[in-house]
Amino acid sequence: MATPSVLDKIKGQSSNGKSTARKLCLVASKGSLDMAYPPLILANAARMSGIDVDIYFTFWGLDIITKSKMNKVNMSTVGNPAFSMAPYAPWFKIPTWMGIIPGMSRIATWMMNREIAKLDFPPIPEFIETLVDTGARLYGCKMSMDMMNLTEDDLVDGAEILGAMEFMEISKDAQVMFV
Repeated sequence: MATPSVLDKIKGQSSNGKSTARKLCLVASKGSLDMAYPPLILANAARMSGIDVDIYFTFWGLDIITKSKMNKVNMSTVGNPAFSMAPYAPWFKIPTWMGIIPGMSRIATWMMNREIAKLDFPPIPEFIETLVDTGARLYGCKMSMDMMNLTEDDLVDGAEILGAMEFMEISKDAQVMFV
């Protein structure tokens, strides 16, 4: 008999190996680099604990699971109140007005990617693939997809299209977090 893989072990299992009825539903509505990782990290932690996970990507959060955009997610510098508290430059409090300087978003994205790599977090496409492999379910918001002229073919493998009412039904017995 083959030894089950780590992924096989955690699908539908709690950390002590017993079945779990816990469920977490995340709503990802922002597609900037600093907002892409929180739902992915929370979903990964939940799956590693055996908690069922559904992630609903809506509005700009769709960029995280859109094949043509997921490798191009960047830091939003204009209008980002946390920009001045950037962890990659703690010695320099960056005023938010500096976000308008040409190239600032590219520099901030490069710096943030460098910090993410130091923590050994995978890039977004790899993170998404891992989540799907561990049993997390990904949904693209139907209304947002219609608005952005996206189809199911535009999304990563394993993602489905779901309307808001269907998501409400899925999430009725779950902890719901907007991240």
